[in-house]
Amino acid sequence: MAEALLTALSKIGKVLGDEVIKIVIAEASKKVTNLRKLPENIRQIGIELNMMNKVIQDLDTTNLSINVVNGWIAELRNLAFHVEDVMDKYSYNAFKLQEEGSLMWFLKGANNAKVFSDIADEVVQIMGEIEQVKKLQKDYFPAVQFVPSSSVIVQRGYQVCLPELIQDEDLVGITLNQAKLNGWLHCNEPNSIVITVSGMGGLGKTTLVMNVYEREKTKFPVHAWITVSQTYTIEGLLRELLRNIGYTDEASDSLENMDAHQLREKIKNLHSNSKCLVVLDDVWKKEVYHQMADIFQIIKASRIIITTRRDDVASLASSERHLQLQPLESPDAFRLFCRRAFNNIKDQKCPPELEDVAASIVDRCKGLPLAIISMGSLMSSKIPKKHAWNQVYNQFRSELAKPDNVQAILKLSYNDLLGNLRNCFLYCSLFPEDYIMSRESLVRQWVAEGFAVTNEKNSPEDVAELNLMELIARNLLQVEEYDELGRVNSCKMHDIVRDLALSIANDEKFSSANDQAAMIQMDQEVRRLSLCGWKDSDAPTTRIPHLRTLFSLDGVISTRMLASIFSESSYLTVLELQDSEITEVPVSIGNLFNLRYIGLRRTRIKSLPECIEKLSNLQTLDIKQTKIEKLPRGIVKVKKLRHLLADRVIDEKQKDFQYFAGVQPPKDLSKLVELQTLETVEATNDLADQLDKLRKLQSVWIGKVSAMHSAELFATLSNLPLLSSLLLNAIDENQTLHLEALKPQYKQLHRLIVRGHLAARTLQCPIFHSHGENLKFLALSWSGLQEDPLPLLAQHVPNLTYLSLNRVSSADTLVMSDGCFPQLKTLVLKNLCNVKLLMIGKGALKNIEGLYIVGLPKLDTVPEDVESLRFLKKLRLLHLHEDFKAEWDRKGMHQKMSYVLELRI
Repeated sequence: MAEALLTALSKIGKVLGDEVIKIVIAEASKKVTNLRKLPENIRQIGIELNMMNKVIQDLDTTNLSINVVNGWIAELRNLAFHVEDVMDKYSYNAFKLQEEGSLMWFLKGANNAKVFSDIADEVVQIMGEIEQVKKLQKDYFPAVQFVPSSSVIVQRGYQVCLPELIQDEDLVGITLNQAKLNGWLHCNEPNSIVITVSGMGGLGKTTLVMNVYEREKTKFPVHAWITVSQTYTIEGLLRELLRNIGYTDEASDSLENMDAHQLREKIKNLHSNSKCLVVLDDVWKKEVYHQMADIFQIIKASRIIITTRRDDVASLASSERHLQLQPLESPDAFRLFCRRAFNNIKDQKCPPELEDVAASIVDRCKGLPLAIISMGSLMSSKIPKKHAWNQVYNQFRSELAKPDNVQAILKLSYNDLLGNLRNCFLYCSLFPEDYIMSRESLVRQWVAEGFAVTNEKNSPEDVAELNLMELIARNLLQVEEYDELGRVNSCKMHDIVRDLALSIANDEKFSSANDQAAMIQMDQEVRRLSLCGWKDSDAPTTRIPHLRTLFSLDGVISTRMLASIFSESSYLTVLELQDSEITEVPVSIGNLFNLRYIGLRRTRIKSLPECIEKLSNLQTLDIKQTKIEKLPRGIVKVKKLRHLLADRVIDEKQKDFQYFAGVQPPKDLSKLVELQTLETVEATNDLADQLDKLRKLQSVWIGKVSAMHSAELFATLSNLPLLSSLLLNAIDENQTLHLEALKPQYKQLHRLIVRGHLAARTLQCPIFHSHGENLKFLALSWSGLQEDPLPLLAQHVPNLTYLSLNRVSSADTLVMSDGCFPQLKTLVLKNLCNVKLLMIGKGALKNIEGLYIVGLPKLDTVPEDVESLRFLKKLRLLHLHEDFKAEWDRKGMHQKMSYVLELRI
């Protein structure tokens, strides 16, 4: 490449004879050596970057008390950041050179001609810095005695920490779980039984099991408690088991001299006929059990209890013998706190003066027993005055971060993460406390950040989704809601876990989630910055040259401040301004060559600048529910665009058919060949032809569909091989959508949303009749059907997990026949003005979790046997006939359906 650059420069100089070009040629020629070596040097520092990240990961979890190692890691991390920046700059300019051609690129300006020379100089400087860091290691590390990764020191810290924080009298809210464990231990099963207790760190798994073990162990002739933790050897576990069950070393028969096979045989011969209870505490790998399973199978009626933070380990037990611990409910949490905070007060009751601040402390702990006990112990030593307690509450996060405190235990889960899982975990701390994170947005942001790359047959989005599932399986994220396919739809991070992530992210210079007070003192080297909740539009501008990610959710970030950040932060990769008050996108956004994700959902933006076309790396553009009606013409030049989300709400107060709209599709939409998501574009005469060329489309939402578009458009949609989600919105409520032309050729289509009038025989057409078994999510609105649609839907679309019917029928009776919709989890019946009677047959909706009956003004009778829906968690009965509420009360339905977690009527 260096030779090509110099040749191109020479040609330009000969043709134009321009003095500026001559100066540039001379400048570049001075650095010809560096230019010639640039591609090889870039490759070399890329290899070095990969190695640096591996070294940082290995050393970050060990030797943490050694200052020289910590200092060296910090130097290495800064150098890795520098390499990452330079490689991004090189990749961008190499791409532009290849795309535009060397001659045209240099003709655009003398500064462009100098870019590669500057990069070459910077790379040479970096290579010198790499050698210096290596020299520091050689000079100082010989004096350092390294310990292996996941060291036993961490294990001992865990064992010492827990008993100090949890005492027998702190056992609150565990009665039901105790009874379950006791029942499983003493069941009549003659064979070996595995019982697992799982949950995030600090939930009290060890405490619960230890309580049961101490009470029940005397009923088992052989019993043993073995703490496994992250570091173990099978020989060490077997020796521990032997010693626990009473074996003592003899001079001629020492356990230390036995291998795993000999140890197994010794155990089998010693107690093969005895009833056995073994606890494997704090297990991180399934192999721990598998390597000992043969022993447990031989020992009669053995009962093995395993505690773990990981769902894959918990799966060693059948679902009937798996106990998933949950955070304490508020009353139990407050009682637990008071037991520790007021242990020297009669009845351990909270003084009235301290009730508010005590409740605030308990609320911040979010039901985590370890955090509650830790804070209760701390407060017990404070003067019982409101002022003193408020002072401690205001530094809540710092208290939990102290050595040997809650975060020390939770950090074991972080240390167990590998590779990009750490980055994905730390990234979640950018979201505000208690924020519900969307799976789709999170996955797209991780892909943009480079935390998920193509792996064998998996796309980057697939890899990112696997990372999300792994964090959930390790109980570092909590599922909030599942979608129709059983995938995680949204999740959140426990506040205490988020505090841990914030602390680590700050220490490792990964990110900073700052409030206004901290903004002025912010580290200018920060790479990811969250200004969530920012309320000061006149905040001082600041220079953040290495910024990669900017979050400002639900905040007021001024256009001036944004423009300042853009001008200085040329490496910006993710820009998430969802729900912020911004009204304009600075034109300087076009200079952000590294930008891969733009999130402007629910902002006040009315238009995008034309310079968006310069963002050659952009993958996701989310402008949902903004006021943007038309996309810039040059958007089709953004060839890497994968997700375009642009549906909008015209008027939130408008409740009729017209509240929802899309944007006008750009001309030559078909050039965006990488598109996977297209939500929502308005139907045009050539839309079918454009979509036919976009073979990677998975989700397509189309607005303003008319009868004249239907045949050709639906035929094209039917042939898209990866189409999984489809929304069709008619041009008005009277426009009939002829769905008989929609004949999906592939089984991927599982979500269908139709807003518009349907013909009388529509429910008999192929999309329902032939393809119906593949549909999982169905939402019909404004359909204008005369008959009750439920019987036909139950017959042709039997596998639905989500069904929404809004203004679909003029029938006065809706019937769900016996056993219908066996997989349905959510049912929404809305604005059905003529319905007087709702019938639910025996065994119908047997797995329903959410039932929403809203806007049925003539419904005056409570459906028979509605209380038999035993899995129901959410029930909303709103805007019904006044007699409905009277009958509900008369039948005592509140008592009959006390198991429903959320009930509104």
